[in-house]
Amino acid sequence: MSEGEHQFPHHADTGPGEQPLEPSEGGARSYLIGLGLAILLTIASFFFAGSDAIWGPAIPIALIVLAIAQMGVHLVFFLHITTAPDHTNNVMALAFGVLIVFLVIGGSVWIMSHLNANMMPTAAMMQMR
Repeated sequence: MSEGEHQFPHHADTGPGEQPLEPSEGGARSYLIGLGLAILLTIASFFFAGSDAIWGPAIPIALIVLAIAQMGVHLVFFLHITTAPDHTNNVMALAFGVLIVFLVIGGSVWIMSHLNANMMPTAAMMQMR
């Protein structure tokens, strides 16, 4: 066995080029901060949805902003996805996933918005029967 194979004997599941987490990274403090922020954002979402604190038509936008902030909290504090040089693959995988989600949602909205224009008129459908 070579010297590199025993570099991290207690972390046999690490991938190529992956560094094990230091004990200070991702500790209980990080998770508690993330939990507190997640709870705060959830309470804020319910507050804005059920009150007249903001202008009525702006509520969906406020909920979208709070949902994006919630996703950011989960990515940083629970999944530990950062822009550090050793997390480049994680960030690229996340960006690709976001791209796929936007393509699926955008395609669905586009199809639904053009659905009525591409449908056969009701009078023509009745004549076919």
